Amino acid sequence: MAYKNLKAFIDALEKEGELVRITQYVNPILEITEITDRISKNNGPALLFENTGTGFPLLINSMGSYKRMCMALGVKDMDEISKDIESLFKEMTSPKDSILEKLKMLPKLGRIASWMPKVISGKGSCQEVINLQPDLFSLPIMKCWPEDGGPFITLPVIHTQDPTTGNRNVGMYRMQIFEKNLTALHWHRHKVSARHFEEYKKLGKKMPVAVALGGDPVYTYAATAPLPDGIDEYMLAGFIRKQKVELVQCITQDIQVPADADIIIEGYVDPQEELIWEGPFGDHTGYYSLPDWYPRFHVTCITHRKDAVYPSTIVGIPPQEDAWIGKATERIFLAPIKMTMVPEIMDMELPIEGVFHNLAIVQIEKTYPGQALKVMNSLWGAGQMMFTKMMVIVDQHTDIRNTAELAKYVSKHFDPQQDLVVSQGPTDVLDHSCSKMAFGGKLGIDATRKFPEELRGNEPLNINYDSESIQLKALQSEFPEIITINTNLLKSEISLVFIGIEKTRPNQVPEITAALFAKPEFNQVKVLIFLDSNIDISHVGDALWRFSNNTDVKRDHILISAKNNDLNAHLVLDGTRKTRALDGFQRDWPNILISDAPTIESVDKLWDSLGLGTFIPSPSLRYKKQYETGGAVVLEN
Repeated sequence: MAYKNLKAFIDALEKEGELVRITQYVNPILEITEITDRISKNNGPALLFENTGTGFPLLINSMGSYKRMCMALGVKDMDEISKDIESLFKEMTSPKDSILEKLKMLPKLGRIASWMPKVISGKGSCQEVINLQPDLFSLPIMKCWPEDGGPFITLPVIHTQDPTTGNRNVGMYRMQIFEKNLTALHWHRHKVSARHFEEYKKLGKKMPVAVALGGDPVYTYAATAPLPDGIDEYMLAGFIRKQKVELVQCITQDIQVPADADIIIEGYVDPQEELIWEGPFGDHTGYYSLPDWYPRFHVTCITHRKDAVYPSTIVGIPPQEDAWIGKATERIFLAPIKMTMVPEIMDMELPIEGVFHNLAIVQIEKTYPGQALKVMNSLWGAGQMMFTKMMVIVDQHTDIRNTAELAKYVSKHFDPQQDLVVSQGPTDVLDHSCSKMAFGGKLGIDATRKFPEELRGNEPLNINYDSESIQLKALQSEFPEIITINTNLLKSEISLVFIGIEKTRPNQVPEITAALFAKPEFNQVKVLIFLDSNIDISHVGDALWRFSNNTDVKRDHILISAKNNDLNAHLVLDGTRKTRALDGFQRDWPNILISDAPTIESVDKLWDSLGLGTFIPSPSLRYKKQYETGGAVVLEN
């Protein structure tokens, strides 16, 4: 299903009871974020802020649920798209023995051609209003979090072209506003647009760039999709919406954009210019991404529809709207991975707490020893899966959608001594835990049911789970730095324990680890995770979110081998904050994201006038004690 424009999507949301219009003035500087954070974390609706202090309403959280993400893609279920891809792939690659069979393919080829993007003549509805004296401050661009470097455009669909081949790339890279006609473009070194930039730099030419906002929401999704090089994102968009994307020529730049977009920002990047210091920015990891140098984008023109709506989003401590965009990628790209690389894959889950790149659960149909290791290595070599920090492989005998059952299954079938893979490679630029930027550890866990050849002994190990034998007071008498402990998962036959500690000296975690696993009550613990004492380890989701962000798994793991094949081995992971003084960590450590007190108070007062129903307190209050001193960068103790 194709939406004619963003307004058509808004109308569809409203018809389904998935949208609330807010007529009260709300400041795009911090206040919209605070309201949206409360709504998104409580499974609330899309929000249309109609009074932003500018001539443009602002739409946010429009894809912030499974249902709304499906609506954006024009399907009832995300798996429909994966099944369509699988069906098409089989049709196109199956043997054709006769002329008749080959002729039967012609309509299908015509159908594929109908999805290909097309440049049309004349102007598009995105160019109903043309402003050759552009002013970005005329748009309701949000400052999302208190320590952000400024206002950021957070849903920009950015168009660049290879100067040699002319191949288009459509990506999504945040844009910090510095002046009315100047932004930064935050494309990471691994991104295609960054490669285009380098090509223009070699040629000594300015690089045309165009930014689309709004239009069919599938454009926004396509810009985030992890497509292989050379595959046009608008071909994917046409496939999903079953209608080609019509493009028009920009007014001031030699580049094309969707004719039905709401707002177009045209401009250029001069590779000969000095880069600009961009950030901090409250990112999808739930932490600030810290400042760095990025290209300057000079705006030459802004065009828009007469009834344009400015689309926006916030990212931060999960869950947020981006979790559902990530869920779409998880479901849509399962079929291509299965059919082209790893045929044994049955399913995949990217838990929200893993913020996309920190954790992947992969289910396979296992038929031979060592198969899980083969799958791990295949996936770590596959496009953006190369950024995955931790990968857990399970087999056909469990349900990966049932979290409790899955965790119990992993606990039962994982032997740390036998089933652990630790390596290193490229990591996401936003991973703050790596000792070196964008390069760090990988951890793979084979939690499949084992063949005899894969066992350390002759039989799988059995554990007698006993959460009562590990007592906090007894531990504190020996280790006063242990502040909290969570052994509740042992009651569910999940051999995972969290400990919150106050770090005061170098080598503290290894020393405590050695002492704890000398105690018989810790023999049952396969995995122990250390976290900082200010983290609420009773909330397992939050504990996993903080641990997965704070751990370079190669540097921060300790493996304790078993004395014999009848005893458990143990995996210890250090998920605490790393510092120069205690850990020799030389990079700056970012803070988590919370709203400031004045913004929370302001929204509390506004709430009854917003039409959002029962009062929802700020999610930031829950994390206030976890916020470290120092702003975006945590100060050393």
